Amino acid sequence: MSSTFFIPAVNMMGIGSLEEAMGAIQNYGFRKALIVTDAGLAKAGVAAKIAGLLSERDIASVVYDGAKPNPTIGNVEKGLEVLKSSGCDFVISLGGGSPHDCAKGIALCAANGGHISEYEGVDRSAKPQLPLIAVNTTAGTASEMTRFCIITDEARHVKMAIVDRNVTPLLSVNDPSLMAAMPKGLTAATGMDALTHATEAYVSTAATPITDACALKAIELIAGNLRNAVANGNDMTARENMAYAQFLAGMAFNNASLGFVHAMAHQLGGFYDLPHGVCNAILLPHVENYNAEVCPERLRDVAQALGVNTLGMSAEMGAQSAIAAIRRLSADIGIPAGLKELGAKADDIPTLAANALKDACGLTNPRPAGQREIEEIFRNAF
Repeated sequence: MSSTFFIPAVNMMGIGSLEEAMGAIQNYGFRKALIVTDAGLAKAGVAAKIAGLLSERDIASVVYDGAKPNPTIGNVEKGLEVLKSSGCDFVISLGGGSPHDCAKGIALCAANGGHISEYEGVDRSAKPQLPLIAVNTTAGTASEMTRFCIITDEARHVKMAIVDRNVTPLLSVNDPSLMAAMPKGLTAATGMDALTHATEAYVSTAATPITDACALKAIELIAGNLRNAVANGNDMTARENMAYAQFLAGMAFNNASLGFVHAMAHQLGGFYDLPHGVCNAILLPHVENYNAEVCPERLRDVAQALGVNTLGMSAEMGAQSAIAAIRRLSADIGIPAGLKELGAKADDIPTLAANALKDACGLTNPRPAGQREIEEIFRNAF
């Protein structure tokens, strides 16, 4: 069976890579950037820092800081207006998953026209987006290097999954020095998001030997570094290893896709505006417990990558060990135990489940499910 491997053309990693990226941007010959970020990074002066580095190279810029957590259609439309009125010829996304996704939506519509909702689904666009440079400040979403773009439709209260080769950034930048200021809660949530990416990619029906290698190494790095990164944000070794881990997890799921954890988490985010990484972390053990019936050997591999000694374990025992290890890691870094703690309501489960079954991420889950099964997983996660 043939497969295609998607990744940005250039990916810069490690402390000091931001400065290196500026030279690359200059060499592309771009004239004016739309810097898409959130209000927090703008207030902290990070966007101004990027604008200053660009100015030193005679590249103009304008900052759009309207990317909200769980970015919306409205965020994309307002950013597109700023891009057009300012005459920008490329986009820089600065932040975590929300600014990256918002920037992708803006860049895609800038090149293809139309409304962002027209691109919901897989490969719905005709042309590559406006050139996008993705500068990452978190270690989890991997949106800086994927072909995934998640935008909330405010009217329907759902997250649209746009999976399109044309939203892959031109250049990604992961400089751990930009991640040192991440608070504990965000470090924990984004780290568990990366673990979910790697785990879902490894058990995916579209997994390949390449994605398997990326996923298992990502899980190993997360197991060895996430607790330290949460406990001490200035541990730059842990920060750098988490940056590599989330990138490897992104390589895995960008090509093997995901599963029901993401399909379900997207609905929680769209319905209640909840943090994506936390929703993933809560759902992950429950979905993998459901999947264990069909892929116990794969989950035993996940357990081993998480540091469990699986020697002599049956596949079934190994799978349960993986689920237990995921729960321990979540508890150790302060992830809530259930969806009820986040304010989700059991009465909404039928709607959440119905919407989850429409999400493209569920197509590669190893064990099929219908409305009843997804509802049961949601209830177990409460």
